[in-house]
Amino acid sequence: MTGRRRQRLVGRVLGAAGLTAAVGGIVLLGTGYTTATVAGDSMNPTYPQGDRVFFERIEAGEVERGDVVLHRAEDRSGIRLLLRRVIGMGGDHVRQGPGGPVTVNGVPLTEPYVKDGDPSGVPVAYDVVVPEGMLFLLGDHRANSLDSRFSLDEQSGGVAATAVEARALENRTGLLLLVLTALCGLLGTVGGLAIEIASRAARRESPYLHPPAPTGPGR
Repeated sequence: MTGRRRQRLVGRVLGAAGLTAAVGGIVLLGTGYTTATVAGDSMNPTYPQGDRVFFERIEAGEVERGDVVLHRAEDRSGIRLLLRRVIGMGGDHVRQGPGGPVTVNGVPLTEPYVKDGDPSGVPVAYDVVVPEGMLFLLGDHRANSLDSRFSLDEQSGGVAATAVEARALENRTGLLLLVLTALCGLLGTVGGLAIEIASRAARRESPYLHPPAPTGPGR
């Protein structure tokens, strides 16, 4: 194999691999992640109003206690997306007295994320068992959050786990790796194309492909 043919082969392999990586990374970014801007004050100070939050899309079975989730909620104006923290899951016994800590299955929660260190915010007492397939959700700003405490008559305040759209990203390593994969793929595609173009240009300019016209008496 000549050097020029080897160069073309390298360019094509690099371009194909780069294109595959770029398309795969972009597709995974589009289907596996999303972003949203916080519109209210219910998750302050963790996510203050106006903050841009990155989310990973998850299924209902992937939700865990402590997750901050983006979920669908329906009211008179239609369906909205709300940001709340998962406190209890199906079968959990969630309880809180006025001004006291939230307990889950009898264990008081340590909640360093709540605004002003106040786990209550408003004098609302509740004592519920979360129905299976449901989630008990609270905002981190307990004095300014419309959450499961205020719909106790409906499924003990629970929100269907299937209403969860995505989970806030605390560790963005996976997201950054996908972005880097897509960028490296784009660079590889451009690099492979550049090698192919350079190889073709060199081939056109080769003196062996354009021998000089014969001269002398025999012309």
